[in-house]
Order: sequence, then C-alpha cells, then structure tokens
Amino acid sequence: MSTHRGPGRRPSLPSFLAAAARRPGGVAGSKPAEAPPSTRRPSTVQLKSPREIALMREAGRLVARAHEAARVLVVPGATTADLDAAVAAVFREAGAEPLFLNYPCSTKGKPPFPAVICSSVNEQVVHGIPNKRPLKAGDVVAVDTGCRLDGWCGDSAFTWAVGPVAPEVRKLLDATADVLQLAVRAMGRCRWWSEVATLMEQYVRSQGFSVIENFVGHGIGKDMHEEPQVPNFVSKALRKHDIRLEPGVVLAVEPMVAMGAKEVRTLDDGWTVETKDRRPSAHFEHTIAITADGPEILTLP
Repeated sequence: MSTHRGPGRRPSLPSFLAAAARRPGGVAGSKPAEAPPSTRRPSTVQLKSPREIALMREAGRLVARAHEAARVLVVPGATTADLDAAVAAVFREAGAEPLFLNYPCSTKGKPPFPAVICSSVNEQVVHGIPNKRPLKAGDVVAVDTGCRLDGWCGDSAFTWAVGPVAPEVRKLLDATADVLQLAVRAMGRCRWWSEVATLMEQYVRSQGFSVIENFVGHGIGKDMHEEPQVPNFVSKALRKHDIRLEPGVVLAVEPMVAMGAKEVRTLDDGWTVETKDRRPSAHFEHTIAITADGPEILTLP
C-alpha cells in the first residue's frame, strides 16, 4: 500500500538508460543526479539484519502466494470481491495478519479500509475498494496487498489485463513492470535512491507516460509503513534527504504510471484514487532488500 506524498517480449530499455543502469553510481545524462555530499542528509532508515530479512522473506513469499490466488481469478465476469476473498483465505490459512484491513483513513471522518486487497480498475490508480461489479474484457485491475507473518511485513502489487487489452494499454502495463525491474537492477549499482529514481522517471517519460507523484513507496519492516518515503521521481527534497543504498535497507518500491497526465483525485469514499483525465494507469510493487550480495526481491514465490 502506497503512502501519500505530503505476455510478450518486454521492450528493451533505451540505450542511454540501459547504459546508466549498468554504470556503478551513474545516471543518464550529463548532469549528476546526486546532491553534493556536503548538502545531502540521508533519510532515517531502520536497517535490517540478515536474520530479519530472512523473516521478511517468508512474509513476502506468502504475499506472492496470495497474488497467485488472485491472478488466476482475473477473467471476464469475476469481481474484485472474489479476488479479495481469495487473498483473505490465503492469509487466514497461514495465520498471517492482513495489513490493509481496517487501516485508518487519512481523510477525516472517513472509515478505515474495509478489505484485504486494494483493487484499482482502469483509471483508478491506487486504494480501490473491492466490489461486486463484474470485470470486463479489456479492463485492467491493479491488486495491492500485504501481510504480517511472525511479526514481519511483506507488500506487493501487480496490474493484470482482463482478457485482451488495447495495444497502448499493454504497453502501459509492460512499461510499469519494466521500470520496477529497472529499479531493482539499479539498486545494486547506485549509491543513492535519487540515482535510481532518476532512471525510473526518465524511462517512464521515454515510453510516453507520466509518473504519478502524489503517492510513493516506503520503508517496510515490522510495520508496513516505515521511514523513508520512496518516490519514483526526483525532487529537491529527495536530493536533500536522500536514501543511502546499503546492506540492511528494505524498501517497498512501487511505481504508479499514468497513460495520460499525472494529476489525480480521491473519490468520496476517502480511499479510491483515480486519474483526473480518467485515462488508464498501472501499479507494480515489490518489497526489496539490499543484502551483501546485492538487491533481493522478497515478494517472490
């Protein structure tokens, strides 16, 4: 779950981005992404030990199992309530605590989140509430979920096509999945998160899409939302309070990409966020740990 900011062959990365992702500590372009060391103040990060990362890996694997239970149900005629029930059953059988259910709403007077998954359809970006409306061929649905297992959290999201989708929608899904994989690779070569965020933002723009800036990723551990915030774009604030990428850092990285403009609005339910231009969006997320051997995706089967 994001925090609010206060099938075919994947397309290859443009050459200038691919080279930057391979370059130790490097980013695309001639202008450095890093703030001068004298002005950068690293964000607060709770470093995790190898033992703690191993425990988070078990939570992450369970989240991956839950996503697989949901994915097989993504067909025309299914409902997002069906997906929610399937994920809830996986967590219940494992004795895990769903992280989203009853999560407090940031909008005063609005109820806590009522489900185990966020299910965001088409123009909905994040935090969509499951319902009984049948999915149609051509829809896309983003499923975001997480759990706490033996005291440690895992959190991930995928966006799936419901049957065949338009070519431009498939490109959107592929680009969003690709930018997350780009981030994983770059986390093993870059020293600061701002370098990774630069690559992510540049790649999304190179595909003709927009990065959603109102919602960002986050640190994760015993709690779902820990410091720091993890944006998928670069700002002066990030360069000033950057994230040092070192063993023990565990981040929930979650690019949200819009086909059209980046502006969003929250609906009257206090939760569902959609694009203002009502064009489709996509959302992918993994919990990623930096280890002595490099970055590891914890939310894999």
